[in-house]
Amino acid sequence: MTEAENRNQMMAALGRVPSGLFVLTVTHGDAETGMLASWVQQCSFDPPQVSVALRRDREINAWLTTGAAFVLNILDDSQTDMIVHFGRGFGLDAPAFTDLDVDRSGTGPVLREALAYLDCRVVTRCAVGDHDLLIARLVGGRVLSESHPMVHIRKTGAHY
Repeated sequence: MTEAENRNQMMAALGRVPSGLFVLTVTHGDAETGMLASWVQQCSFDPPQVSVALRRDREINAWLTTGAAFVLNILDDSQTDMIVHFGRGFGLDAPAFTDLDVDRSGTGPVLREALAYLDCRVVTRCAVGDHDLLIARLVGGRVLSESHPMVHIRKTGAHY
């Protein structure tokens, strides 16, 4: 097997690592935005924490500094409309929640049709290759429905 064929096989295998699909939402002053995220994982029991990997060139990184609050909206397996809506991305000044049923009473916008949500606070960040890894402590959350979470499997580990 050539080096290129070996790499292609490795990247195909990496793409089979399953992940959920989430909508990360954040408020910054009077502005708010959201983005589709897939590289999210619980990383601590006590205190309860999650890790979130974000591509370094995303504008939203400017708002997700240490201490910043955000919400992870956990999508259910039927919410392909949310993938389409948030998958295209939003600039920090673009209206991300037009025509969506959103609760704004917590740390960030909660999508009322989500399976569940987690209120998070960034405790640390570090550079990992072409992404930044955020570690966030959970400060709240709730299950909103008893459906199944959406699982994402990629054809290759070379792109989303």
